[in-house]
Amino acid sequence: MIHNWGWLLVFGIILLLLGIVAIARSRAATVVSMVFFGWLLLFAGCMELVVAFMVGHWAGFFTHLLIAILFGVTGALMVFRPTISAEAVTLVMSVFFLIGGIFQLFASFWTRVPGWGWEALNGAVSAILGLLLLSQWPVSGLWVVGFFVGIDLLLVGWSFSALALDLRKM
Repeated sequence: MIHNWGWLLVFGIILLLLGIVAIARSRAATVVSMVFFGWLLLFAGCMELVVAFMVGHWAGFFTHLLIAILFGVTGALMVFRPTISAEAVTLVMSVFFLIGGIFQLFASFWTRVPGWGWEALNGAVSAILGLLLLSQWPVSGLWVVGFFVGIDLLLVGWSFSALALDLRKM
C-alpha cells in the first residue's frame, strides 16, 4: 500500500473534484443519486427474490418475498420518479435531523458526560438543519441529497489525499 500512494492521491483528487461538481450541480447529483440507489434496491430485490425461492417453505419464504417486493417497488419508484423520491427522502431526513437533534440536545444536558457541550452543539445544529430543510420542503428535496453527497465526496477525497501524502512520507 505504501508503494501505491500515488494511486490513492489520484483517487482522492478525483473524489474531491466529483464532490465539487456534485455541490455545484446539486440538482443533477440528486437525480443521479436517486437513480443509482434505485438500481441498487432493484438489484437487492432480485437477490431477495432468489433467496426466497432458494429457502423454500422452511425458512422464512414470505419474509424474503415481502422484502423483495418492498425493495423492488421502492427501487422502481426511485429509478422512474427520482425527483419525487428525492423529495420523500428529504422529508424523512429532515424529520430525522429535527427529532434526533432535539433528543441529542436534551440527552447531553441530562447526562452531562465529558464533552457534553460538543454533543449539545451537534444536537442543536442537527435540529436547526432539520428545521431549515423542512421550512424549504419540497423545494429542498430537489437539491439537498446531491449537496450532501457532494460534501461526503469532498470529505472522503480529502481523507484519501491526506492518507496518500502520509504514506508518501513513510
